Amino acid sequence: MTKVNDLHEKWSADADYREAFDRLGPEFELSRCLIEARTRARLTQAELAARMKTTQSVVARLESGRSHPSTKTLEKVAKATDNRLRISFEPI
Repeated sequence: MTKVNDLHEKWSADADYREAFDRLGPEFELSRCLIEARTRARLTQAELAARMKTTQSVVARLESGRSHPSTKTLEKVAKATDNRLRISFEPI
């Protein structure tokens, strides 16, 4: 079975792939942070959803990057995973 990291490394040789990946980087980063917060809290998607008073499918969409969460939703995730939400602007 091919690993995602191996495919990413292979595809990174393609300029179009790199450009698309770089453009979507912040979305991938947000998804990674959401998944990391949930797993650090040792919660399943269903358990996180229950704490947030939502459904598992909503959590799945958040983690997949298919939805753009509001600050209010991010605050719910933070509270449900015993984290503090911090949003910042960083120089390029």
